[in-house]
Amino acid sequence: MARKILEVIIAMLSKKQYLDMFLKMQRIRDVDTKLNKLVRRGFVQGMTHFSVGEEAASVGAIQGLTDQDIIFSNHRGHGQTIAKGIDIPAMFAELAGKATGSSKGRGGSMHLANLEKGNYGTNGIVGGGYALAVGAALTQQYDNTGNIVVAFSGDSATNEGSFHESVNLAAVWNLPVIFFIINNRYGISTDINYSTKISHLYLRADAYGIPGHYVEDGNDVIAVYEKMQEVIDYVRSGNGPALVEVESYRWFGHSTADAGAYRTKEEVDAWKAKDPLKKYRTYLTENKIATDEELDMIEKEVAQEIEDAVKFAQDSPEPELSVAFEDVWVD
Repeated sequence: MARKILEVIIAMLSKKQYLDMFLKMQRIRDVDTKLNKLVRRGFVQGMTHFSVGEEAASVGAIQGLTDQDIIFSNHRGHGQTIAKGIDIPAMFAELAGKATGSSKGRGGSMHLANLEKGNYGTNGIVGGGYALAVGAALTQQYDNTGNIVVAFSGDSATNEGSFHESVNLAAVWNLPVIFFIINNRYGISTDINYSTKISHLYLRADAYGIPGHYVEDGNDVIAVYEKMQEVIDYVRSGNGPALVEVESYRWFGHSTADAGAYRTKEEVDAWKAKDPLKKYRTYLTENKIATDEELDMIEKEVAQEIEDAVKFAQDSPEPELSVAFEDVWVD
């Protein structure tokens, strides 16, 4: 029965919604590809982590959320930030440390936020977003808002104590929060097989008495979207938290300082052959949802949008020293 309901949900997606997912995936790919070049020219201050290859996981997870639903992400949070609707010029200005940035130049790559769209922040501390997500979920429950919270992380963060403490408390208090794990197989250079004994991370949900869900092909945006629609409905209905694991892969190194020597070229190429954007383009054209010409036009529009955003950031002013201590506290 649940599968039938999901098939109906997918059938009800409009062409605009399908294309919106393609647009967001293309934005993530092009933003991070552009930033990978700009970092080496000194455009971005500080360490930067890219999510090229993981576009379907971010977009599929977030597409079914509302602007009032809240997300927390990690150091590799550009994808979720874009999928949640941040203004692209403001994002580039933020990465460049400019006054016109989404956080007035204070956050940078690892601390992006967009409160108006429900993005309460990426986090440079591994596992640092879990407890914040639980607190936000407690607020939604207490105020009876009907909103839910999603905490994004990689696989290695699930070995942090904060993960277990947060999932346990969320389960005990029956909070409306989803713990969403993008398993890209590596914690910096450490293969997951050297840090975790269990075969799949979603199995950890059993220890806390909550449902665990698994998407083997996290590069299939429709598969991720379907699963998340099921989980979102479960959590929003007051049934408490859930955990979702999707398998994906980052094409680039852990950060701009990582050459990725611990991975073979064959391994990287095998995952690139599972390109989530190409997979989704094929889905759209084969099902006659969109034409190649329409998708090509979106690609061109995104490319121009990014060039305009870079120029906006470059032309924007640096923050004045006089405002350095503003916005330290939340009103």
